[in-house]
Amino acid sequence: MGRIFLLYNIGMSQNSKPTKPTQPQMPTTGHAAESSNFLRQIIDNDLTGGTYNHRTNQAGESIPAIITRFPPEPNGYLHIGHAKSICLNFGLAKDYGILPGGARCNMRLDDTNPVKEDVEYAESILDAVHWLGFSWKENGKEHLYHASDYFDHLYEFAEILIKNSKAYVDSQTADQIHENRGNFNHPGKNSLFRNREPEENLRLFREMRAGKFKDGEHVLRLKIDMEHPNIVMRDPVVYRIRHAEHHRTGNKWCIYPLYDFTHCISDALENISHSICTLEFENNRPLYDWVLNALKEAGVFKDPLPHQYEFARLNLTHTITSKRKLLQLVEENHVDGWDDPRMPTIVGIRRRGYTPESIRLFCERIGVSKADSWIDMSTLEQALRDDLEATAPRATAVLNPIKLVIENYGADTVESCSAPRHPHHPEWGNREFNFTRELWIESSDFMPAPVKGFFRLYPPIGEEAGGRVRLRHGFVIECTGVEFGTNGNVVQVNARYFPDSKSGTPGSNTYKVKGNIHWVSAMDAFPAEVRLYDHLFNDPHPDSGNKNFLDTINPASKKTITAYLEPCMEQAKSEERFQFERHGYFVADRIESKPGKPVFNRAVGLKDSWK
Repeated sequence: MGRIFLLYNIGMSQNSKPTKPTQPQMPTTGHAAESSNFLRQIIDNDLTGGTYNHRTNQAGESIPAIITRFPPEPNGYLHIGHAKSICLNFGLAKDYGILPGGARCNMRLDDTNPVKEDVEYAESILDAVHWLGFSWKENGKEHLYHASDYFDHLYEFAEILIKNSKAYVDSQTADQIHENRGNFNHPGKNSLFRNREPEENLRLFREMRAGKFKDGEHVLRLKIDMEHPNIVMRDPVVYRIRHAEHHRTGNKWCIYPLYDFTHCISDALENISHSICTLEFENNRPLYDWVLNALKEAGVFKDPLPHQYEFARLNLTHTITSKRKLLQLVEENHVDGWDDPRMPTIVGIRRRGYTPESIRLFCERIGVSKADSWIDMSTLEQALRDDLEATAPRATAVLNPIKLVIENYGADTVESCSAPRHPHHPEWGNREFNFTRELWIESSDFMPAPVKGFFRLYPPIGEEAGGRVRLRHGFVIECTGVEFGTNGNVVQVNARYFPDSKSGTPGSNTYKVKGNIHWVSAMDAFPAEVRLYDHLFNDPHPDSGNKNFLDTINPASKKTITAYLEPCMEQAKSEERFQFERHGYFVADRIESKPGKPVFNRAVGLKDSWK
């Protein structure tokens, strides 16, 4: 490959994928940490100092002063932690895009491992970013990239480093490389193959590419320092042999670059200015810089180089975000797939009923900091409540029904009642439903033997009349008795109604009652499947310490019931969200709802249930 790929204008340096993400030090559970603007301060300083101003790309075209990127690997579904990174990178680009110099965020799929990656995952990632409300278009041009787009460039740059004696082919086994790498207390040992001449390294590397060797027979390593205090810098492996078909490049390659080598170069090729990643990449920043500076010295890149900055990853209570463990939950059928509403995946929380606006609001509230901390699940749930309070139409649903019979109401009599679709949006109009002799009410609204302070329905006690309540948007009723089944359970509550007490009619406010309960007509109610979801794990930190996270799974995290809903709910459309009065916010399941037969998922209750 010729030198036409040299001399790119770029914007920063540092980064690489550690073998295992670090966990925050044990739990400082609480609500959202105080927001920090340190990244905005850095960008403001760079703009003021002109660090990335007046840049051009390889074609000589002007490019934005600020370019961020979101570079996930397509080896799984994105989760709520990725949502924070998406909102951060695309959000910064959106905010700074209105300023002189402009800004954008590139969408890049880091697809360098053909064994673990799949088109399904790649498509789900792009869909998730779009669903959250972001785009990688700028002035009509799409800035969607793949690390595999750069395989030719990466190979050429590796040969340049070999020729400059900054990389060598190592023929040790993987175990030998690991053993000779040392640890924090002991320096590493040089490989017996470290001093191969550039010509021999180049020959072997080209033979690796030509497929003359088996997987693991050779690797390409950078020649840095085997006694470096930062283990990442001890001659890291940057290319390995892998005879596997890539979902985009097919069988063109049998050697693939590793993340540490690919990521920084991809940033440079794309003119990234601020390469923003999570704290577990902090130790890899010197390697990010080393690679780019080595290529700058070789004439490949020029200043300003990209620069890496780290922020604290999202650690949410009662949740795990390890891709390996999420995959285990799916494969072992602890959940119903990647989009199970109990999963922290973006497809899961979307199916649960979360909105893009609520996720963006959540990410704004928790802010960006440099120190790991735990965010309480209630913070995420409250963001959803705050979003849906103003946007979700109201509806009536009886989740745990018992029959209520109005004894002094005609068996064939039907009276229309109405209620606002939203109390603060009169322009949305009303919903209509019927009042009939037989109704469904919540079983919790009746007690055969009421406790002190219970102000709903109960039968007469001695000379004392039964409990009196208002049926919301209907009449005031008084309990007259109760009927039990053979097993002792309540099967029917009897009551009488007061004809002059209908809500909204003259004189109805003369009835003073402490209880106000909801109901649906047994004649007209729509029976629907409703899933009541709770947190998947009982332990707020299921992935910490030496515990087995599977042992903390909440066996009551999903309950499926048949509820009775007001008739208009039969026409609910997929992903339409409602507030079921007194119960919480629910969504028509986006997968299993059918026209005329919606299935509802509880997204969140009306009150914080985590305290």
